Amino acid sequence: MTDRPGAAAATPTAFAAHRPQARAIRFGPRSVAALVLAGAVGVAAFTWPFLAPPASQLSAHAQDAPWLFAGLLVLLVAVVAATISESGLGPKAVAMLGVLAATGAALRPIGAGTAGLEPMFFLMVLSGRVLGPGFGYVLGSVTMFASALLTGGVGPWMPFQMLAMGWFTMGAGLLPGPDRLRGRLELLMLAAYGFLAAFAYGTVMNLAGWPFMGTLASSIAFDPHAAVTANLARFLAYCTATSLGWDLGRAVVTVVLTLLVGPAVLRALRRATRRAAFETPVTFDAPAR
Repeated sequence: MTDRPGAAAATPTAFAAHRPQARAIRFGPRSVAALVLAGAVGVAAFTWPFLAPPASQLSAHAQDAPWLFAGLLVLLVAVVAATISESGLGPKAVAMLGVLAATGAALRPIGAGTAGLEPMFFLMVLSGRVLGPGFGYVLGSVTMFASALLTGGVGPWMPFQMLAMGWFTMGAGLLPGPDRLRGRLELLMLAAYGFLAAFAYGTVMNLAGWPFMGTLASSIAFDPHAAVTANLARFLAYCTATSLGWDLGRAVVTVVLTLLVGPAVLRALRRATRRAAFETPVTFDAPAR
């Protein structure tokens, strides 16, 4: 007991500010192994134009390779999502996943086709931050899949989008200080991450679509017979000419929304997470006799 005024009231608040943040999904060994496997194949699927020698069979079938990798990535994303789900995706987490994925899918078409105005990215950053990397990976993949169905954007690029968005959202969950960092510093960190990750997402997705261009269509298209350095120069020119403005718009919108509405969204997500009590085991009382 203490007779210092306000001491008893201050203690629970201080404890709440520093207690470990609940996670909807915890990574287990199988989840980590599945993520590493999918990540390795994903990196190969995105960067194969720079890894395959000009004389290789993969370069000879440059127009077929994206379809092959797309089919493979569909299976990998499904396997990873299922593996993570087995590690503890309960009914409360499924409900939150459905709400956030539906909200993100609904936000994506708002600025579609207009200078990269894609407000869904800021929601993915904040959701990954609060709910952790495991939930973030599943949320990013599911949201992109749902938005593709909503907008009719189903094609060989969709699995690449799902994987890239899964990485994007998972990365937010891996940022430092999830339990202690709050306030302006946290917002600035999330805004900086969203800015850089928006450019990274655009660059990665350029790698997925760039090999589809025929060498006769443009001097900046992928040339399966050119050296790696020549293709790298072509790719940089392709990014500058086709997507730099779009990626900048996406990055700026993500930063602005994170700084303006981020505090309210973070509070709402953390409040919902506390009330859901993901890490509290469900128990049943014995019937009264």
